[in-house]
Amino acid sequence: MTSLICGSLAFDSIMMFQGRFSEALLADQLHKINVSFLVPELRREFGGCAGNIAYNLKLLNGDPLIMATVGKDAAPYFERLKRLDIAHRCIRTVDTSFTAQAFITTDAGGNQITAFHPGAMTFSHLNKVAEAGHVKLAIVAPDGRDGMQQHARDCAAHGIPLIFDPGQGMPMFNGKELEDFIELATYVAVNDYEAELLTERTGLTLAQIAQRVSALIVTRGEQGAEIFADGKRIEIPCVKADRVVDPTGCGDAFRAGLLYGLTEGMDWDTTGRLASLMGSIKIAHQGGQNHAPSRAEIEERFQTAFGYRF
Repeated sequence: MTSLICGSLAFDSIMMFQGRFSEALLADQLHKINVSFLVPELRREFGGCAGNIAYNLKLLNGDPLIMATVGKDAAPYFERLKRLDIAHRCIRTVDTSFTAQAFITTDAGGNQITAFHPGAMTFSHLNKVAEAGHVKLAIVAPDGRDGMQQHARDCAAHGIPLIFDPGQGMPMFNGKELEDFIELATYVAVNDYEAELLTERTGLTLAQIAQRVSALIVTRGEQGAEIFADGKRIEIPCVKADRVVDPTGCGDAFRAGLLYGLTEGMDWDTTGRLASLMGSIKIAHQGGQNHAPSRAEIEERFQTAFGYRF
């Protein structure tokens, strides 16, 4: 059962700062910041929300279909998707742009500062959901502003259940626009910071948002997650990671678990727990797409964590 993943494909340059940002930033001097961080470690990774979600969904033997726009430098990404057997027929190349690029610096406390060049992502609205054919479920993840709006409207028009995942794209939208997304969505997925921003901008409480969708999912890092569905609040525990290495892409791994659980008809407890496990597996590895457990290994880890198989 195909899941349409509308979002960005990007190259991530990930740098590790061995200190803490708070030690270099003076609270009374934030109006004139001029700081430099020594980053001895630098890696270039395959990333972007759509790429990360699709990668994790494929680990679960799901069927991801990416809808994205890339630039003239995207050949290595296409080669990777072919090796992974991830469908890429809905990826459009914009020859006048570079593929989106993220420059991410993580400190010793796991805090991140990110600079993002959207590049070809700006043209995501050129892709049409109708071109995807039959899909079971879709997610609209951070992407070009116009593309996110159009893809959400298209999904609603074609009767495709939709997860709205605003992520780092939320600042692009005002309260009315975010309300429009909520009305179009079947599900809304945000982290705790995004949840606060969403309520602040729309003037809606979490309870009110939950009433407008089939489920509202809020992740809370090491405190797990909560799912508001069917008039209930379901607590999802955090799965202890083997080690905490890099938070980049953890939210995308979580969303892949959501997509898989929903397309397979799992209950919310199991869906949320699988999503939590996927985030736990990811955080133990550098980058968004370098963990590679087999489906059998994921099943075993789920049983160890929760006492039953999904």
